[in-house]
Amino acid sequence: MRVASTVLSVVGVVALTAATVSPNVSTGCKALQALLGDSLFFAGGGVYEYEAANFWSNTELMAPGCVFRPQSSTQLADGIVALAHVNARFAVRGGGHMGIRGSNNINDGVLIVMSNLTTLGLSGDQSIVSIGPSHRWSDVYEYLQKFGLTAAGGRLGPVGVPGLLLAGGINFYGNQVGFGCDTIVNYEIVLADGSIVEVNKTSYSDLFWALKGGSSNFGIVTRFDLETIKSPKVWAGAHTVSSEYINEFLAAAATYASDIYDPKTHIVPALVTGETTLASVILFYDSDSISYPDIFKPFTDIPAISSTLDFKTVAEFAAETGAMVVDGISDVFVAGTIKGTSHKELLSGISIINQTFFNELPKLYAQVPIANISTIQLDWQPIGVDWIKASEAHGGNALGLDSSQVYLCYAEVVEWIGSAYDEIVASWVEETTYKINNATQKAGLYDTFNYIGDAAGFQSIFPGYGVENHQKLIDIAKKYDPRGVFQTLMPGGFKV
Repeated sequence: MRVASTVLSVVGVVALTAATVSPNVSTGCKALQALLGDSLFFAGGGVYEYEAANFWSNTELMAPGCVFRPQSSTQLADGIVALAHVNARFAVRGGGHMGIRGSNNINDGVLIVMSNLTTLGLSGDQSIVSIGPSHRWSDVYEYLQKFGLTAAGGRLGPVGVPGLLLAGGINFYGNQVGFGCDTIVNYEIVLADGSIVEVNKTSYSDLFWALKGGSSNFGIVTRFDLETIKSPKVWAGAHTVSSEYINEFLAAAATYASDIYDPKTHIVPALVTGETTLASVILFYDSDSISYPDIFKPFTDIPAISSTLDFKTVAEFAAETGAMVVDGISDVFVAGTIKGTSHKELLSGISIINQTFFNELPKLYAQVPIANISTIQLDWQPIGVDWIKASEAHGGNALGLDSSQVYLCYAEVVEWIGSAYDEIVASWVEETTYKINNATQKAGLYDTFNYIGDAAGFQSIFPGYGVENHQKLIDIAKKYDPRGVFQTLMPGGFKV
């Protein structure tokens, strides 16, 4: 454990509470300037302008008072202690892919960017890859493919490493290894008091569990050590069918979800609407020699209007899926979950969500010109028994999923052009989500779990982990951050 050189005694320091915190932007930036001048940048300078704009979505753009770009975990620790001492607000950005205003940016406060924490390397036996929080998954996959390896990371290359792993980490290999966080064997993390600690199953074991799905409530992770996966190539791609086959497509999704008998598989079925509605499924099979496995036949037997299915590396596939990410738009993702154990229940849930979502679309089109809509999409993610048992085999996580159930997570996605429509879209998705939840509750299929990686700012997260897990997260946050630095001075993100 390393303690920051500027750590101040808690004795005599007023506890951070809603009543005592009086954030002062100028004070925060001045405190850092005196301590870390070479790593602090202000408006008008090239580094500030680059970092303040280095976000995926326009929804995330704000106006920080200054940008702090630490050169090391030690320097970051010193900065956190200095900010806490003067009660200054701050935000932290890793990959910058969470499209919730204020989740990883801030007006007037200090924006901490992880751009220079660039660790990327393998252990001697190549079983562990160590990754700094500056990286996006495309960086990781391109590095690992040189060794015939990959990792349980993001399915889109541009997605950032820290945000995905701290949310849990839905990944291509979930049915074999669980969530991405389940493959982490060690974290290096900066705590609120300036300590830099190594967290694993034998050292800070309670914090190790909490970081697996507990998001940014406990400190700032400066290195993730993950298990690698042998992967020369996989068979993967997108299989897209026309609107006339939507019913067959939705039935195929329910068929797969109700009986995921081949753990080498992963799917992401989606409906994408524009001038017409298309059904497209990402199919992934962990093999460099087997194509069109039987488990995918309900999808691949539907005639395709386009297909990219082929053998490729995970790096190549993440670049392919990453091409769907459009920079410079505004966006909102909304998460939800249904659960069941049978094909009938899951198909019913899919149909309810689909029908409710698309029935509400005319209200959106009446307020936002089609020319200003970039994407409207509804997609599903089945999480079944093998996935949850793989998580349990790794020691479990904070997400609270039950291996006796099949969970079908879904995401509503709207991307648009023009800030004039921000409030209209926000109101529409919240109202639509309310109607979907009411309909799935009425059918007895609703579940309270919302996956952080697809959640909207208005949604609740940690109660969906279960009462016991939620309380445990609260207790662990209080233990390692008794002054509530990451609950009060860092306002962005989902708080326990």
